[in-house]
Amino acid sequence: MIGKKTLENEPVPLAKVKEILENFSADHELSYEQNLTLDHVTKFSKIPLEETEKLIKELEEVIKHKHAVRIADLMPEDLPDMRLMFAKERVPLKKEDMENILEILSKYRNQED
Repeated sequence: MIGKKTLENEPVPLAKVKEILENFSADHELSYEQNLTLDHVTKFSKIPLEETEKLIKELEEVIKHKHAVRIADLMPEDLPDMRLMFAKERVPLKKEDMENILEILSKYRNQED
């Protein structure tokens, strides 16, 4: 790890992590940590990557990218869940914005497996 530094830091949705690890595992053997991560994202990714990307684009019209990714991963179901997600953030979200986000999520929630 000597001499390595972070060049870029961007949130990535669970569905993208799942795709990256699955593609990597086709050519290489996954480490213990990578296997744990793949198990986790397989269990908790709610919708496919294509749908996740569409959802994030829609959410970015209302909120920032990093918050859109988190919401797409967790798919909160009601206002109390939304408030919990933003409890420690300094992002003042209006009730109307949260309701708008929940409406957007409901379109994608119907497509869950």
